[in-house]
Amino acid sequence: MQNTENKIIAKIKKARRGSLFFANDFIAFGSVKTVSKALERLVKSGEITRVAAGIFVRPQKDDIIGEVMPDIEDIVKAIARRDKARIVPTGDYALNRLGFSTQVPMNIVYLTDGTARKIKIDNYTIAFKKVAPKNVAAIGEISRLAIQALKTIGKENVTESKIKHIQTVLQNEKTAHLEYDIRLAPVWIREIMKEGLKNSRK
Repeated sequence: MQNTENKIIAKIKKARRGSLFFANDFIAFGSVKTVSKALERLVKSGEITRVAAGIFVRPQKDDIIGEVMPDIEDIVKAIARRDKARIVPTGDYALNRLGFSTQVPMNIVYLTDGTARKIKIDNYTIAFKKVAPKNVAAIGEISRLAIQALKTIGKENVTESKIKHIQTVLQNEKTAHLEYDIRLAPVWIREIMKEGLKNSRK
């Protein structure tokens, strides 16, 4: 057991602080049960922190605030990389990410072409909802959020001020990404996004 712990912590310390690790990253060091017990002991000793079931981190250190934990976006991106899946924030979280609200919803939903699952991070529940690949095909970090935010708002409820906000934010999207993603959007959203294209960065 001690040998397994040493191997695990040695691997973790080779990465920069704040890097996320999954229990499966250490399967070469022992059986599932042995690795699980070793990780549990490392959490109890304070060497690493559990951020969610099966997900661990050696937190970054700040002189003033102490440990700095990964944020939600870092965690879900790490899960997506592990699963080789595409993900897109949707619903109220997409609205939050685009600046329509400052309150992060307690229940966060991502669309994915990977495995459907739910995870708990502190008081937040993050759900990965499996959809057809075409629903997560957008490539722009901002434009894909815009599509999901507008779908959440709905055609009948979108106001001029919300349209202006999205068009302003879209100016920071890469032109090539925005051009690609516009073609994936419903017609009414496409027309809104085209205005952002006029002033987007190259």
